[in-house]
Amino acid sequence: MEKEVYSLCFMCSVRCPIKVTVKDGEVTFIEGNPHVAGIEGSLCPRGSAGTALLYDDQRLKHPLIRTGPRGSGQWRKASWDEALDYVADKLKGIIDEHGGHSVVLGERTQLATHVSKTFLKAIGSPNHFTHDAICKGSVNTACRSLFGYTDAQMSMDYANTKHIVLYGRNLFEAIEVKVVNNMMKALEKGAKMTYIDPRVTVTATKAHRYFMIRPGTDLALNYALIHVILKERLYDAEYVNKWVHGLQELQDFVIPYTPQWAEKETGIPAQAIVDLAREVSRDKPSVIFHFGYRGANHTNEIYMRRSIMILNTLMGSVEAKGGFFFKKGPGEVGKKPAQKLTEQKFKKKIKVPRFDKVGTPDFPLPDPAHGVAQMLPYAILNEDPYPIKALIAFRFDPLMSIPDTNMMKKALEKLDLVLCIDINMSDIAWYSDVVLPESTYLERTDCVQQANGLKPQMFLRRKAVEPRYDTREGAIILKQIGERIGIGEYFPYESMEDLVRWQLEPTGFKLEDFDAKGFVAYTKDQIFWDRLNGLKLKTPSGKIEFKSSLLEEAGFESFPAYEPMPSPPEGQFRLVVGRNALHTHVSTQNNPFLNELCPENLLWINDKKAAELGIKDGDIVEVSSAKGSGKIKAYVTDLIHPEAVFMLHGFGHESKLAERSYGKGLSDGVLQENVTDMVGGSPGLHETFVTVKPA
Repeated sequence: MEKEVYSLCFMCSVRCPIKVTVKDGEVTFIEGNPHVAGIEGSLCPRGSAGTALLYDDQRLKHPLIRTGPRGSGQWRKASWDEALDYVADKLKGIIDEHGGHSVVLGERTQLATHVSKTFLKAIGSPNHFTHDAICKGSVNTACRSLFGYTDAQMSMDYANTKHIVLYGRNLFEAIEVKVVNNMMKALEKGAKMTYIDPRVTVTATKAHRYFMIRPGTDLALNYALIHVILKERLYDAEYVNKWVHGLQELQDFVIPYTPQWAEKETGIPAQAIVDLAREVSRDKPSVIFHFGYRGANHTNEIYMRRSIMILNTLMGSVEAKGGFFFKKGPGEVGKKPAQKLTEQKFKKKIKVPRFDKVGTPDFPLPDPAHGVAQMLPYAILNEDPYPIKALIAFRFDPLMSIPDTNMMKKALEKLDLVLCIDINMSDIAWYSDVVLPESTYLERTDCVQQANGLKPQMFLRRKAVEPRYDTREGAIILKQIGERIGIGEYFPYESMEDLVRWQLEPTGFKLEDFDAKGFVAYTKDQIFWDRLNGLKLKTPSGKIEFKSSLLEEAGFESFPAYEPMPSPPEGQFRLVVGRNALHTHVSTQNNPFLNELCPENLLWINDKKAAELGIKDGDIVEVSSAKGSGKIKAYVTDLIHPEAVFMLHGFGHESKLAERSYGKGLSDGVLQENVTDMVGGSPGLHETFVTVKPA
């Protein structure tokens, strides 16, 4: 018997809509949902490898309890009741002695995040964080400082743009299927693409203009672009005069930041900067200066991301066709969104600060919805602001995602409980006390996806096949732990279908409404606000705040003087990291299909620098920083700036039960220093200098 199930992929965090073909209880084919505009049947390599994840004999099959030292690989198989009872007993003891706030839960942002937050609220802990904190915390803060909205509440009209400027946003390798398809449509219609990166990526090869910028100097480039745009009055005067607060202050600030000044800092010719400013302005307002997906490179990150959105504002492209737009929710058409468990009233009042001190005078501006994940090892080791005793890692790997792996290992040793809920035997699973296996996205129904945008919609992940192994849904696992520690009342469902039906109650839609196409829409028409008279900004001034009340009330400048980006010391390189189309962060390196295509990472190094060091293409080299070292194969090329070396993120796994990826390549986390943009919240993943020598 054959059937088709509309669902959502989860081979990465984008959650592309998919159609799954099932025959006799087995998945035979996965493709993009043909009913979704921009998807139209397309799927990326990771999405296509979903079947390999489902049938992988190396994924977690049953609960495990550690029997030897952490990281020793000594486990025993346990029943669900035994494992859940073990976890509950440990948690109850920790909460009774140290309080609920001694428990931290970190996860890869997902549809059931409201369940995780409910669990913590019920035990009285403020300590939830997501991988978004490491990826784009400063982008979030930058957008709030200008518009009052987070970056997640904004998006881009790629299909209708006339010019897009990308700062290392490697669209054609860090793939979002819908974005790539719409971007290709725009390029086919004549749109221009400018790409800025110290490394020639696939996206660079598709660009009309490419700048091999000196690493870390993007902010200098943007200040020079703003200088030209204001000096030559290339901006959308009507829009800017209507909506901008602080234009005069910006004009005064950028006077010294000329294209000639920027040329010395960035290596980009002054005339090329002028030409870009003039060319983009001719296409306004249908232009996009992309604010990035991962905005976590340097400790001045918030100001770089603010400068990008200032450029968009000067072009009048915010809430314009072919530019940026604010995502519209069901309230725009008089409807209601799906409800979440976090909307319940909780008995315990949380009176302590977060582990990362977000929301306190020490760290006032980052978004507590995601936190500042890289502060976790400091909080554990220093017991500041209080002792942390338990970590629940929900499909999030702090050992490979938080900079300075060795410091994170030391922090784990101080904990009384490390619980991992995951699909694969990740490195954090390898170091955990208990591992609880989650069903794959093809084996579970999940919470509702509220997909706000130009047309507010809802999507649903539906179970396509029964679990192959003794695994459970994450939201069920947390419920079952909660019942054992006395907070079961906050999880009023027995199955995922129960939870979804409860979520849908206020929306006017039913579970069965998703059967036909996998989604439901609140309206048929796109919703754009009147860009000259109808922007619904959430800043105190009701304006786009170049001069930011959010920043200045917290004691930070809106326009701090530019600090030159230092070149690496003699004999060293700036470590730059990124992604490709074949892997998602640290989670897919052991996938049978994807591992075959890309089994290890390489160290990109400039050919002239390599020659000076006696390094040839394919040589094994030793890379060292102040935090760690390791060996990796060199890729010698002229396609990278001489000040930088580059490696893909996510390799160098230590989990021996992930046999395909174990020991393959080098983990960037071993090398990186754990430093932070203390205004915006992101880590500075490109702030590390390394030495390279033949191994």
